[in-house]
Amino acid sequence: MNKTWQIHGALALVGLIYGANYVIAKGVMPNYMSPNAFILLRATVATILFWIYHALTSSEKVIRKKDYWLFAKCAVFGVMGNQLIFFNGLSLTSPVNASIIMTANPIIVLAISFWLLNEKITWRKVIGILIGAFGVILLVLNKEVSFENDAFLGDIFIFLNATFYAIYLVMVKPLMQRYEPITVVKWVFLFGTLMIVPFGIVPIFDVEFQAFPAGIWWSIVYVIIGTTFLAYLLNAMALKHVNSTIVGYYIYLQPVFATFITILIGQEVFKWEKALFALMIFFGVYLVSQQRRTKNEEATN
Repeated sequence: MNKTWQIHGALALVGLIYGANYVIAKGVMPNYMSPNAFILLRATVATILFWIYHALTSSEKVIRKKDYWLFAKCAVFGVMGNQLIFFNGLSLTSPVNASIIMTANPIIVLAISFWLLNEKITWRKVIGILIGAFGVILLVLNKEVSFENDAFLGDIFIFLNATFYAIYLVMVKPLMQRYEPITVVKWVFLFGTLMIVPFGIVPIFDVEFQAFPAGIWWSIVYVIIGTTFLAYLLNAMALKHVNSTIVGYYIYLQPVFATFITILIGQEVFKWEKALFALMIFFGVYLVSQQRRTKNEEATN
């Protein structure tokens, strides 16, 4: 039981990190840095951190040469495509729109898991996902939502990002069964960063770093350390013990945490209906995760 709480606590923390990221990353782009330049900086520094962390904590090596090809494929969907599409989409649309569209991720994960891994789709999972999705939609529709002009293109990018990340969560699962999480993440990010270089190398030379105020530097540090290093590492650790559907489902918590954060900093006012919508999402998380424990398909305790 202690292990179960650790896993789901880690996934909830990832939801909190990503929930804050919608507002924080939006503040950097496009006024101070283009999306592609930001992504190259983010991926490069995160890759260095992952390799340092691996050197300090593990001596594990890749045992099968063909796994390098799997790392590269995961990098296409989990790093290069995922981040390029998300940041370019976020620069065009609003954080609210992005949080709405990202709720498609758990459903996509469930479909891809069924298709690629023959994972059984149970009624409990379906009901949990639908309850969570309904709670998220009600939560974010309390805010002003727009689907006009450039925002529409940004919305399409965010949906593609949700699809790419869903594919990554499913594809990386077998690698997590063979290696330690940090081993997988360090190689996925190395390949992903190399793929990002052609997109970000020119824009990053146009960035005037000396003109950044302190607040922007702190936002960049948060995105690199929190949203990239910690979030990817915690998700990888969770995938060692639970299936891709559960990890993807925790995306539903991102709008909840984003709303709580905006209330804390005074951008929104607390409303009881928002608390009710949040409880719907948490109940959905319970239904999905409870299914895994009753079936004993994964070692979560």
